[in-house]
Order: sequence, then structure tokens, then C-alpha cells
Amino acid sequence: MTFRKSLDSVLVIGCAAVAIAFFYGSSSSSAPVAATAPAVPVRVGTVEQRPVPVLLRALGNVRSQRSVEIRTQVDGVLVELSVKEGQLVRRGDLLARIDDRSIVAAVEQAKAQAAVTEAQLVSARLDLRRYQSLAKTHAISTQTLDQQRALVAQLEATLRTHQASVAASQVQLSHTQIRAPSDGRVGIHNVHEGNFLRASDAQGLFSLVQLDPISVEVSLPQGLLPQLQALQPGSESDPVTLQAYSRDGGLLLGEGLLGLIDNRVSTQTGTIRIKGDFANPDGRLWPDQSVTVSLPVQTLPDALVVPQRALRQGVNQVLVWRVVDGSAAPQAVQVLHRDNEIAVVSGLAAGDIVVVDGHSRLRPGSVVRTLDDAQEPEPAMAARREF
Repeated sequence: MTFRKSLDSVLVIGCAAVAIAFFYGSSSSSAPVAATAPAVPVRVGTVEQRPVPVLLRALGNVRSQRSVEIRTQVDGVLVELSVKEGQLVRRGDLLARIDDRSIVAAVEQAKAQAAVTEAQLVSARLDLRRYQSLAKTHAISTQTLDQQRALVAQLEATLRTHQASVAASQVQLSHTQIRAPSDGRVGIHNVHEGNFLRASDAQGLFSLVQLDPISVEVSLPQGLLPQLQALQPGSESDPVTLQAYSRDGGLLLGEGLLGLIDNRVSTQTGTIRIKGDFANPDGRLWPDQSVTVSLPVQTLPDALVVPQRALRQGVNQVLVWRVVDGSAAPQAVQVLHRDNEIAVVSGLAAGDIVVVDGHSRLRPGSVVRTLDDAQEPEPAMAARREF
């Protein structure tokens, strides 16, 4: 009887186990299959193959090709300033005038003294001719003739002295009218009408600075000298174009040509200066202004170019996310050159598709969905975007 009860218990427990297994098996088979991960929205770019100029950016200074401090060369009262501050003038224009009355009087005095000496010389020459005629008949002594010759020579020398004095006084008179030595822009006036000026004054009247054309000077490391020599004017290469910006990545102020490489390297800084000439009709480049200069030092032929935003920094390498058949995979690359917009790399092929925006949600093998430039990324993607 006891054995019968034990057998019945075993049968009950076995049936219960079979029922539980059947129930859970039926539940798992009827549950829906987990959905596939959604495609990651990204923006992509294409790898291009083209020549890329390697640009060197350096800080430079704008230099006027003609900068003149206008000073007086004679003493006198400043009676007229003919130009205004900031005025553009042409070569030869009247800038200022100094009281010339005393110098005019000196010129007239020198002319009068020259006229007196010239009249004396005319009389002495007539006497010399008479003495020469008389000397032929021995009517006068040789000594008298020699004395007359000496008097004529003396008066000729005196006349030349007075004529030189007249010329010097006229030069001084010309200095009372100060004219522009070149085209340029007038600076701030340091003196005004009515001031007494001296040639020894340390301060000038104002400065005159040429604005067009204008130059930009840049100091570069001497290690670049071989490349610069290949670019200098007169070499076989085409003229090199320089760009001047207000700052790195700032407003373009002008374009010019490489004009000169300095004749020596600075021993103090180990740099060499170069100078570019810029047309500056609008005055956007200003003397002594600091600018950022972009100089092409070489060209990389058949370079593989990707957008700068496509690069991602890995643990020990730089990589890009390459899109193949709708899926993204990391691809290690070597960066040969880069700037603010593009990067030259190796490890890719022309025509490859790379991700430029939306990297943060990518995993190896992730399915991607390409967005147009006009489309906005999803909020979740935007919150985790990497730049």
C-alpha cells in the first residue's frame, strides 16, 4: 500500500513538470522576435583625388613702401598748412608753406653782390686787353700786365662765389614750400599755422604714408629656405600668390605676389624675412597692421582629400567611418596634411564614402541612413554629436 502511494506521488509530480514545460515552451514560441536596430542618420562625404596646395600660415606685418616724416629744412613761421589730416595727395602737391620774406631778401642781396662783381669784372677785362696791346710795344711793364691778369682772375672767382650764394639762397627759398615727395595719405598734424619751426626740431609736421601699393613682411623659419628659394621671383615656378587675412580664419584683406626674399637669415631668431607686394586701392591693408599671411609652399599631386570633420581620433591612430553597402566600419588612415577645411590622407581610395557628421552613435557594422544637407538630425543624435 505504501509502495502504491509513492508511485502515485511520482506520477503526479511528473505530470506537473510536463505541464509546466509545455506552458513555458508555448509562451516563448508565441513571443515576437526582437526588432532589428534602427539605421543611424549620418551625413557623408566623398573621397576626392586632386592636387592640393600646402599652405603655410604665419603672422606678418603690413609695411608702407614709402613712409616719409615731413619736416622743415629752413627756420621760419609756418604760415599755411595746405592739406587736411587723412587727405590723399599726389606727388608734387603743396603740403605747407613757411614765411619766406627773409630768404627772398637774402636772394636779392646775393644777386646784387653778384651784379657788382660782374660789372667790376667787365671793366677789368677791358683794361687787360688794353694792357696786352701796350705790352706789345713795351709801353707798360710786364709787372703791370701780370697784376691786371691777377685782378681779372680774382674778380672771376668772386663772381662765382656770389653766384653760388644766389643758388644756395634760391634752394633755401624753395624749401619754404614743402611739396609731397610721393603719393600717400596725410597723418595727424603735429603743429599748426603760426608756430615757429626750426630745421633742428625733433618732431615733424606730420607723416605721409603710401597706401597703394603696399607690402607685407613675414618672418619664416630658416628650414623653409630651400622651398622659398624655389618660389622666389626669377625662378622657373609661376608667381606665388599670397593672401593676407585679418586673423587666422578671418576676413581676407587682399591678395598679392611674393616680391622678395631677404638676403640673409637673422642670427638672433633663426628666421628669414620675405616680402609680398599687394594692390591696396581700398585701403584695407593699413601700415604696421598685424595680419595672417597664407603662403603656398608646395603642391601635393593626386592627393586623397576628405573633409576635415570626417577624421576621428582613436586611441593610437586616426580613423574615419567608411560606408560600404549601407553599413559603417572604422578605417585607419594616415594624415599627410590638414587645414581648417580638408585633410589629405592615405589608406582610402578615390570615391569612397565617409561619414562627416553623426559619428557618436556608430558602431562597427551599424546600418546608416544618409541625410541631405537640408535635413536636420534627430534630437538624440544632435545631443551626442561630436565635433
